Amino acid sequence: MNFSPKNKSSNLILLIASFGIVSLILLNTNSFFKKFKEEERLKMEIWATAQSEFQQSSEEMDLGNLHLKVFQNNTSTPMILVNKDGSVKTNNMSTEKVGDSVYIQNQILKFQNENTPISIDQQGTHLATLYYGNSEVLNKLKYYPIALLLIIFLFAAVIFFFFKTNKASEQNKLWAGMAKETAHQIGTPLSSLLGWNELLKTENINPEITKEIAKDISRLETITERFSKIGSLPKLNTHDIVKETKDAYEYLKLRSSKLIEFSFSSNVKNLDVMLNKSLFNWTIENLVKNGIDAMKGKGSIHIEIINEGKQVHVHVADTGHGIPKSNFQAIFNPGVTSKKRGWGLGLSLVKRIVEEYHKGKIKVLSSNKQGTVMQLTLKTLS
Repeated sequence: MNFSPKNKSSNLILLIASFGIVSLILLNTNSFFKKFKEEERLKMEIWATAQSEFQQSSEEMDLGNLHLKVFQNNTSTPMILVNKDGSVKTNNMSTEKVGDSVYIQNQILKFQNENTPISIDQQGTHLATLYYGNSEVLNKLKYYPIALLLIIFLFAAVIFFFFKTNKASEQNKLWAGMAKETAHQIGTPLSSLLGWNELLKTENINPEITKEIAKDISRLETITERFSKIGSLPKLNTHDIVKETKDAYEYLKLRSSKLIEFSFSSNVKNLDVMLNKSLFNWTIENLVKNGIDAMKGKGSIHIEIINEGKQVHVHVADTGHGIPKSNFQAIFNPGVTSKKRGWGLGLSLVKRIVEEYHKGKIKVLSSNKQGTVMQLTLKTLS
């Protein structure tokens, strides 16, 4: 993915423009809310004036007069009229709770918080107090900015998730392509080495030399096979996990420093699971090599196999410096490494091999200053 200065500037401009648009929407919404609130206040003041004039008149009003039309026109704003004698009248409120004094008092307090009460006076004499709340339209408009921000946030989250997934997919394709190309490039000199080794066998040289060369060629063939499988769905076959783990253990033991003490144990002699032999061995090697790196080339590695019926656990323990608990998950992310050299792909590949290809689990079982135990879990065939 291209992260040129031009792209960064475009992204910044887009971000600023989006922020500006959202700000304008919120400002306009706030302006509309204030305007509607002022209009509602004016409507309530007109209603209060009409009520005052209505009480001032000693004659009965005709049903078609202006005052009655003002009273009948308010069909949305909830209000409570408290007369000077303490009697209460309500409008646009629940008729079932009108007689509930506690409910009325709570609504009065609520209306006071929403709008300033209007005093109804007549020639300097206080007649009543009008308490009114926000209409349904105002309440909806009040929560509109929150709903808008939530929608924008969800929309941004979907876009972010899409681009992140797309980027991860591109990276996976890139790594898979590089791995396959590496396997292809190794193949040519490897074929040549096979031919040269066969030629050396016909010469009068120590057979042990060609035997060791053959082992290294076999090792290169294994590495080539592993790299060629990255990005493809590997085939799983029935294998004895005890034997395969022990083979990987023995190979590493013979080729590691004498300062590393190796040990192996298992509570079963053999146990069949579905494995890709090449990738499983790669997993064990990666875990052991990480342990050796953590110990800085000196310490002990213990591999233990524990059968628990439907599951089998493979523990790889080292006596290294340990991993902070906050990094238990992060160490499996690509690029995360404590080494000065390296790309931090080892444990990322291990996680992919175990969880995606073998449908198992890999985690840090425990870690402290005395060492770390990695646990690999697979399903058994029993």
